[in-house]
Amino acid sequence: MIIVTGGAGFIGSAVVWELNRRGIDDILIVDRLGATEKWHNLVNLRYSEYHHKDQFLRDLRHDGLPSGTTAVVHMGACSSTTERDADYLMFNNVHYTRDLARACAAAGVRLVYASSAATYGDGSQGYSDDVATLDRLRPLSIYGYSKHLIDLWMRREGLLDNAVGFKFFNVFGVNEYHKGEMRSMALKAWEQVQEHHHVKLFASHRPGHADGGETRDFLYVKDAAATVARALEVDIPGGIYNLGTGAPRTFKDVVLAVFAALGREPDIDWVAMPVKLRDQYQYYTCAEMEKARAVGLPVPATPLEEAVGDYVRGYLERGRAHLGGEG
Repeated sequence: MIIVTGGAGFIGSAVVWELNRRGIDDILIVDRLGATEKWHNLVNLRYSEYHHKDQFLRDLRHDGLPSGTTAVVHMGACSSTTERDADYLMFNNVHYTRDLARACAAAGVRLVYASSAATYGDGSQGYSDDVATLDRLRPLSIYGYSKHLIDLWMRREGLLDNAVGFKFFNVFGVNEYHKGEMRSMALKAWEQVQEHHHVKLFASHRPGHADGGETRDFLYVKDAAATVARALEVDIPGGIYNLGTGAPRTFKDVVLAVFAALGREPDIDWVAMPVKLRDQYQYYTCAEMEKARAVGLPVPATPLEEAVGDYVRGYLERGRAHLGGEG
């Protein structure tokens, strides 16, 4: 049995979808559905059981991992880069992950967990995923700091031998509709075109950067899920790995790809960046992927325009917001 925490969320549900594609359905999903619409992400998926995240944690602390667990994919965390409740992030992102990592180590079970490119801060220290460089990183947000603390703790406790931590870069694609302001630019742009026929983008706040010229390493969720699934296989060495494409693109590129997928002429309005974002805004990110490539992890390679086209034409324009049942 494979446990997927956050299995009803964006990346977690995509991982379950990918495991299903590989013929795996003995899956325990751990999440908190509450009054959200995340349950829709589960409808087309095959899994054996669902546990609420709080009950799962109580059982984990009392009994350890469920009998028969072969691997754990830990995608369950607060993923909002603008979350300001530090106590919540410390419990939800740090302590929960520590308990799960200890249980996996005790049982000899592989753990794949989500770190983040937000740990790199302003990028002045580069984007190397060598664990020896962790100490010099300075995240710009409490979210990034919570992920950084786990990377440091995993290294300090010697738990990376049989664990894989992925520093996810800017993931976008199907199953993200419920993420509020954390929805990708691709989805927001599509929504704005439907409603207003144009798209709003932040004008640059930094001299020397063109409007819409901020770059990110945009990663299609299908590629991300395939890489996570590969990391469950025992021939992949444990450690921390970047998960991006190694080919940064601009936000303007994303918006232009959406217009192209819709067959429309681009129409962009430039708006001022909110003051609260200016001090923690990353103007450039790019995953160094040499380490992942060297150990046999599939480096995501779907070109941005192709990925946006699949997302827009294959799902959004067809009224399909969820992975599964594509055939």
